[in-house]
Amino acid sequence: MNTTQPTTNETSNIATLPATPKPQTSREVIQANVQLLIEQLEAGHSEGLTAYLTAMGRFHNYSFGNILEIARQRPNAARVAGLYAWNQLGRKVMKGQKGIRILAPMIGARKKKDTEANKSKDPAAVNAPVLVGFRAVYVFDVSQTEGAPLPEFTERTKGEVGQYRERLINCTIDQGIQLEFKDSIAPALGMSYGGKIAILPGQEPAEEFSTLVHELAHEMLHKAERRTATTKTVRETEAEAIAFVVSQTIGLDAGLASADYIQLYHGNAALLTESLEVIQRTAALILSALETKEEAEQPEAAPATEQPNTDTVLAEVA
Repeated sequence: MNTTQPTTNETSNIATLPATPKPQTSREVIQANVQLLIEQLEAGHSEGLTAYLTAMGRFHNYSFGNILEIARQRPNAARVAGLYAWNQLGRKVMKGQKGIRILAPMIGARKKKDTEANKSKDPAAVNAPVLVGFRAVYVFDVSQTEGAPLPEFTERTKGEVGQYRERLINCTIDQGIQLEFKDSIAPALGMSYGGKIAILPGQEPAEEFSTLVHELAHEMLHKAERRTATTKTVRETEAEAIAFVVSQTIGLDAGLASADYIQLYHGNAALLTESLEVIQRTAALILSALETKEEAEQPEAAPATEQPNTDTVLAEVA
C-alpha cells in the first residue's frame, strides 16, 4: 500500500504531488490536481484554487491539465516556455533551475494499408496523424531565465480598461448576444436574459468591464444543459471566477476574496472538475478575443516542446 502523502509548500497552502508514481495522461493529471484541491478546500484553504484561476489567465493557450500542473509546481509563474523557445528569444535558463513538468501529446502517423491508400484521393490522408500518447516535457518561468529583455507589445496600466472595453463589446456581439445599457435594471449592475445582456450605465470602467464579463459568462455557460447539476451559488461563482480571470489578466484589480471560490466545491468532485474546465475554456475564449496577434505570440504562448525526434512529432502544448 502506498503511504506517501502530499506535502505542502512552506510559503503557501498549495500541496505538491508525491515524487512517484507520476500521472502519465492528461486525465490522470487533472484528477490528481483536483484531488489535491479538494483536500485543501476541505481543510478550509482556497489559496490553491485562486492560484489555479490566476494561472488560467496567464496561460490560457495551454490545456486545462497543464495549467493545473504549472500552477501547482510554480504558483507565481508569469511566463513559461521550453529551453528551445527561451533560447530563440535570446534568454538562457539559469544554472540549477528545476523545470516545470507538463505533458505534451505525441503525434504519430498511422500508415494505411495499400488497399486503403489506393482508394484515397487525398495524398495527405494516406498517413493519417494519430495521438499515440503523452510524454513529459519541461518548461521554465521567465524568473528562471536571464538574457535579452522580453518585448512588451501593449502597455497595461493597472486599473485602466482602455482598448479592452471595445474588444469585449465586440466579443459579446460576435457571440450573437444583444447588448444594451439600461437604467431600469438598477440596483443590479448587469442582467443576462438568454441572448441579451443589459448593463447599468454610469459604472466605473473597471467595474463595467467585470460586470460585462460576468454576464457574458452566464450567457456562454448557463443557458444550456450542463453535464452535472449546479446550484445558483455555483453558477454565480463560476461567472465571477471568469470575470476574475479575465479582469486580472488585463491588469485590473479583480477584487473577489479568495475564500469565495470555496463555493465551487460542496463535496462534489465531478462538479468541481467540470466547473474548473468550463471556467478555463470560457475565460480562454474571451481572452483570445481581447488579444492582438502580437500579444498572442508572447512567451507564455510559446511552444513547450523541443525538437521532435525521428519517431514522433510532439504537437505544441495548447
